[in-house]
Amino acid sequence: MAVGSQARKSEWPLTSDAFNSDCPAREVLDHITSRWGVLILTALGRGPLRFSELHATIGGISEKMLSQTLRTLVRDGLVSRAVEPTRPPRVSYELTDLGRSLAGSLLQFLDWIRLHTIEVVAAQRRHDGES
Repeated sequence: MAVGSQARKSEWPLTSDAFNSDCPAREVLDHITSRWGVLILTALGRGPLRFSELHATIGGISEKMLSQTLRTLVRDGLVSRAVEPTRPPRVSYELTDLGRSLAGSLLQFLDWIRLHTIEVVAAQRRHDGES
C-alpha cells in the first residue's frame, strides 16, 4: 500500500476515472479495497477503537500492517487519529465524515460476501473439478 501519490496535483483532472492508471482515483481505490483497508474501515464503522482493539477485531493482521494501513487511511482523510495525553499515551482511531460516508457501502459489500460465500465456493469447486 504505497503512501505516495502517482499523479501530481497539477496533472489532476476535475473528474476521477479509476480506469485510468494515471488518475489519483486508482490510488484511492487501492487503499480502500485492500484486504485490510476494507476491514479497518468497516470495523471503525461501529465507532472509535484503540489500536489494540482494532488488532484484536481483525484476525490475521500484523501490527505492522495495521499501523501502515491506518497511516494511509489517516493520510487519505478517511480515518482520524486522536492521542490522549496519558502515560502511556492512549491512541484511538475513528472514521471522519468522509470515512463514514464510505463505511455504509463497505458494510453492504461485506454483507453481500457473507450472503453469497457459499455460492461462490460452490462455483469454485465446480470450476476446479472441471479443470
